[in-house]
Amino acid sequence: MTNAWNDFNDARQNANLIPKGTIAKVRLTIRPGGFDDPSQGWTGGYAKRGTTGAVYIDAEYTVLEGKYARRKVWSMIGLYSPKGPDWGNMGRSLVRGILNSARGLSDKDNSPEAQNARRIAGIADLDGIEFVARIDLGTDANGDEKNDIRQAVTRDHKDYAAAAGGLAAPASYAPATGYAPHQPAYAAPAQQPAYAAPAEQQGYAPHHHQQPTHAPHAPQQPAHAPQQAAPAPVAGARPTWAR
Repeated sequence: MTNAWNDFNDARQNANLIPKGTIAKVRLTIRPGGFDDPSQGWTGGYAKRGTTGAVYIDAEYTVLEGKYARRKVWSMIGLYSPKGPDWGNMGRSLVRGILNSARGLSDKDNSPEAQNARRIAGIADLDGIEFVARIDLGTDANGDEKNDIRQAVTRDHKDYAAAAGGLAAPASYAPATGYAPHQPAYAAPAQQPAYAAPAEQQGYAPHHHQQPTHAPHAPQQPAHAPQQAAPAPVAGARPTWAR
């Protein structure tokens, strides 16, 4: 290379490209396309529909660390193609790899915990996710070279730990920061609230030696247990709340 400023025949084309095969930690940002199909689980306007009818996620990846920090890569994650299932299957494979990488999972781990970690509530769960990627080369609509991301790097790869940083999890599986398996709405808190003490501990005695509504030493019910039916009223007696 002459570096002469009057002869550009030997100037490198697309000199700004990240070399093929580079392993880097990236953050995925979704550029919303406004297309929804609730029957497929595509809601929130995150999916994009092209002129051919293909549906995809318009992805922007930002390199977070290392020599190429703050550099960006634009790519697509396939959801559907009218030409057949290959486009969607490739997208599903990439998302599985992204979840494995972000949550420190081996692709061979089929434990219940790992299977749960590979489930998402919707496309929105992928927006902002950080993982380790292998940066590749592709072509744009004009046939020019561009960077692309087609593969996530999981903990099975020898270079994963060095690139992952805080993403790396112990072999026993630890979810990545910001992820927690879905909990049912009725889950009881760690510490159960104390039930009201029997009537005599509240400063009054039951009328006519009635039994307290809670038998002594009865096991406490969890916070979400169905409410017990009230005892039948005694004929001619006023309810306790009216005394």
